[in-house]
Amino acid sequence: METELKAAAMTPWSRLSRDIVELILSYLPLRSVVVAGAVCKQWRAVIADPGFAVRAASSLPRRPWFFLYGQNNVVLRKNQAFGFDPDAGEWIALPPSPSVLHVDCFAGAGGFFFATTSATRFCYAPLLRGPWRETSPLFFSRCNPLVGVFSAAGGRRHFIVVGGARFIGGLVDIEDPLAVEIYDPASNSWELCPPLPPDFRTGNSSQWLSAALLGGRFFFVFGIYSCSIAAFDLSRRAWTGVQTLRPPGVLFCFLLACNDRLILAGLCNAPDGPPCFALWAVDHTTMDFAEIAVMPRDLLSCLFDTDDDDNKFASLKCVGLDGRVYVFNEDHHKAYPACVGEISEDSSAGVAEAASGLNLSCSWRKVPPLPSPVDRFHKVIAFCSPVPVNSVLGGGVDREL
Repeated sequence: METELKAAAMTPWSRLSRDIVELILSYLPLRSVVVAGAVCKQWRAVIADPGFAVRAASSLPRRPWFFLYGQNNVVLRKNQAFGFDPDAGEWIALPPSPSVLHVDCFAGAGGFFFATTSATRFCYAPLLRGPWRETSPLFFSRCNPLVGVFSAAGGRRHFIVVGGARFIGGLVDIEDPLAVEIYDPASNSWELCPPLPPDFRTGNSSQWLSAALLGGRFFFVFGIYSCSIAAFDLSRRAWTGVQTLRPPGVLFCFLLACNDRLILAGLCNAPDGPPCFALWAVDHTTMDFAEIAVMPRDLLSCLFDTDDDDNKFASLKCVGLDGRVYVFNEDHHKAYPACVGEISEDSSAGVAEAASGLNLSCSWRKVPPLPSPVDRFHKVIAFCSPVPVNSVLGGGVDREL
């Protein structure tokens, strides 16, 4: 009788082996994994196992998240951060950390948040989970630099910081605005590298430049308005020559990395109407490009609430990574609306089409609105980054590096 009662009390889940439970949980979106850990002791034990994060990361490729950080220069408590999980299709309001309330500038890449908190103080933390760590002082002070994360010898992550002039009183540039430094977390030391080419001197910060890390070897820097492009070879510590990459009719554009290919995304004049937002595939060896998609006009229009064509596009920004392109409006009027384009590849295309990027296509849709309430920001920073499972389930900074 007792045996029969125990059998009746068993749920279908309790009859599954631990390996099967772990496999099922590993396919959940990251936020759902955290929630699942609070369901019962069995699931909590599975998720808390240090090996679960490793196996979950290998069992299901997870798409990079879209992060948006709003900075209020007057009332610091109104700073807000949000992360959009494309696997779950939802935004998460990230809790503000005391470590990042008084930052001068904020950025993110490669699974990390970055912040500068004074002239040469540089801090970093794994996405979604601290703790924050402060590095040894930079050689040069920074304001809105480009930041990237790459794997060095032995697979250890290094950080590259590029450009970002700092001014005294907004008038006098007392530092090198083109400086490039690489940080090694293992030794807590900075390496001073050859600076950005002088072509980028007039616009040397992330307000004027975009960057893309390709193949873990080349860090490309691109002028949003100048359309100048150069690449920093991370193994040789040397810059390539500066070239111009400007499709016909382009007003401004951003450089993104899509797997093993560069993508240009930008606003350009259309021969049959108002400006359009287009994507181009770029061959990074020849700088040849081919148009692969144009955002539908109705989606582009939904990012604005004005017919002032002369000024409304100035607040249009774009970030992306690994086949996802996020286009958003950094003005507050509609609580920072965004659209996303998902780039796909036609596997049946020929070799020539694949080489030129003509085998690529893009489907567009709206991103859900930010969770309320959303404050008014003086500055909006956005980026795309993978979110390592360890960032959510634990492990700390050392395991992330």
